[in-house]
Formats: sequence, C-alpha cells, structure tokens
Amino acid sequence: RAVARVARTVVVETPPLPRKLFRVFVELEGMYRNMVEQLTLYAVREGVSSFTKLKALKYRELRGLYQHLPSHYAYTACQDASARVRGFLRLKRLGLAKKEYPEIRKVSIWLDDHLWKPGGLTSIKIATHEGWVTVEFNSHRQYWRYINRGWRLASEARVKLDKRNRQLIINLMFVKEVGMYEPKGHLSVDVNENNVTILVDGTAYLLKTDIEKLVLGYYYRRKRIQEKYDKLYDVRSGAKRKVMRRLKERKKKNDIRWKTANIIVRAAYERQYAIVLEKLDRRPANNMIKRIRDEQLRHRIYQASFRGIQKAIDEVARKYGVPVVYVNPKNTSKTCPIHNAPINYGNGSRIGRCSRGGELWHRDVVACWNLLFKTRLGDGSNAPSLGASPLDGSPVPLGSTAAGEPTVIARDLWARWKSLEATLNNPKKHGTTL
Repeated sequence: RAVARVARTVVVETPPLPRKLFRVFVELEGMYRNMVEQLTLYAVREGVSSFTKLKALKYRELRGLYQHLPSHYAYTACQDASARVRGFLRLKRLGLAKKEYPEIRKVSIWLDDHLWKPGGLTSIKIATHEGWVTVEFNSHRQYWRYINRGWRLASEARVKLDKRNRQLIINLMFVKEVGMYEPKGHLSVDVNENNVTILVDGTAYLLKTDIEKLVLGYYYRRKRIQEKYDKLYDVRSGAKRKVMRRLKERKKKNDIRWKTANIIVRAAYERQYAIVLEKLDRRPANNMIKRIRDEQLRHRIYQASFRGIQKAIDEVARKYGVPVVYVNPKNTSKTCPIHNAPINYGNGSRIGRCSRGGELWHRDVVACWNLLFKTRLGDGSNAPSLGASPLDGSPVPLGSTAAGEPTVIARDLWARWKSLEATLNNPKKHGTTL
C-alpha cells in the first residue's frame, strides 16, 4: 500500500513582544538578511543553484564572518538563497527576468531542528546570538485541529517579523503519513475556464465556476483605476498600488479553487475511487494562445489557472489518501467514445455530433468519458485496466446508455455545501442543459 507524506503550514502570531526582546530578533533578521544577500549575489554570478554546492563553497566563510550566530543559520541561509537563485535563473532562461540579479525584498528566517524546538503546546524556543529565547504564540482553531488529529510538527519552521506591531509571525509545518487505498473505480475530471465537469458513476455533473466573469470584472476595474491614477498622479503612484492591493481577485479565485477541490475529492473518497486528471504541460496557457490575437481573450486564458485547480485537487487528495491518475488529454473532447470517430462542433457550440453514429455530445462530458476510458484501458496511466466501455454503441443520437448531457450546478449552490450529495439534495433546483 502506497504511503504519501502530506505537509500543511499553519501560521501563528505572538502577542506584542517587549522592545528589548524584539530588538534581538531585529538584529537576528538583519544578520540573516545580509547572509542571504551575499549568497544570492555569489550564486547568480557563479551560476550555482545547488544547495549542496553553495554550502560547500561558502559555509566556512559565513561561519568566520558571523561567529556569534549559531552555525546552522549559515546552513539555512544557503537553503534560502539556493531556492531564490533557482527561481531567478529559471526566469532568466525564459527571458522574464528584468534585472541581472534578484532583489531581496522580504525575508523570513528559516529554522531547522537545531535552531528551534517546541517549548510547550503554545510556545517555541528559538536559538539566537543572545542564546535560546522562548516566545509564546496565540493558538487558534486550525492549529488545534492539526494537533488533535495526529499531525506532528516537522523539523522546519520560518519566522517573519511584523515591525509595526512588534510581533513574530511563525510558520509551523505539520506532516502526516497517509496511506493510499486501492481504488474501486475512477472519477474523471475535466477543467475548463467557466466550469469543472466530473463523471461520477456514469453521470456527469458540471460545476459552474464563472471564472470568465470574475476575470473580466477585475480586468475592467484595474483598467479604470490605472487610467484614473495615472492621470492624477504618476504611473508608479503609491496611491494606485494601495488601491490595487484592496482588490480581492486572487482571494476569490483561491476560494473557488479549494472548494472545487474539496467537493471532488470528497466524492471520490466516499466511493473509494481514484481521480483522473488531464496531464497538462507546465504552461498549458502558452499553447492555447498561440493563434489568439485578442488581448482580452489571452488575458482570460492566462487567468483561468487550469493547473492551479489540478494542483489543489492533487493536494487535497493526498490529505485523504485518494489516488490521482494523470492521462494524456489529446483529442479527448474531439473524439466520440463510442465509435472512436471525430465529433463535429459548429459555430463555437459546446454541443457536437458524432460523424459516424450521430450521437449528440457535450464537449466537457465527452472529455470526461474519454479520460475515463484511457484510464480503464491503461492508456497513459499506471492504473489497472478495468475492461471495455460501458457505453451503448447504437448509432442513434444519445444511445440508450450514453450520457451526453451534464447536470449543471450553479456556483452559488455547490459552493455552499461540503459534498456532492448534499448539493444534489439541496431543495433549490439545479438545471440540466445541452
């Protein structure tokens, strides 16, 4: 039985610290920042992105410069710098880096098991240049949920300073070993701009996400803000940045993403099914916009975040021990799953007709069926073959057992419930439409 290591980060804050104690952490952050800046500049200049190599080259030098600091701060600073350098060099190779060297703006102090340890359920001890310091933090419901459900603290932690309120913001990592069960079936998922379609026991459910409306709404709002503040002040106006930060597009997208992931994973977990997802490229939007010239449409495709929803599903699935299978999505929405013939779509419609049998198929539903069949037949996955297609091949539109029509569930319905069954039992109506 496969076992997955699941990690979750919980953020806790300390009460306002005494000035003398907080000054210790300000000094510690200053020295740590200096180490990270020196290491980052050196690593970029020499092209070193490996943590092991960077530590071998610079560890002794850092220990000589910062003798009063615990030695493992040089170790964690190398980890921090190598992570920054890898990201910067990758952007540089893609031509997306605007500067020769990365700019170190925000710093969190990385701690390993030599630099911190629990001091109790609501306190930790941190090694500093002034010795070990104990700080209490404010617990909350999420923290106690992980404590009481068998999660254990990992050896890594990070500390960030809130200088305005003289507080420490502590990132604690909880880990848990979760066993993956042997799947009894499969639940296929097709991710689109405005919906996520799932196929559960032969029935397709289309969960509307309405990402297009969200993206366009914030697109026009940002455009109005830019026109107003660029005219009144300047392109780099601080007032404009302040207003921009109040927009909640990212927060709303994340809310949709995680609620979608939870409802899909719970449906699979209750049935002991595996989840089938499309195996997308690292940057799927790049391939989609190659022939698109419309600036607004290109923006929508980039903001749809297909891989973001898949990552959320994968992360929640590991928490529940639900297996996830990735298959090749090539032609899944263009081929009839009954006759293996092309489906003809007209005038941008999402409804197409099989060129051989004449069945009507919804584009998202046929994608789910083909993903399921690729998994069952062992095409593009490591899942065992479960036999042939359960669909009827009669050459008539919507054959007697073919499911070409999804059950459409509006976002304001499914986003309020924690399971698919609870959503379907909601007394409010949900529509089925082609």
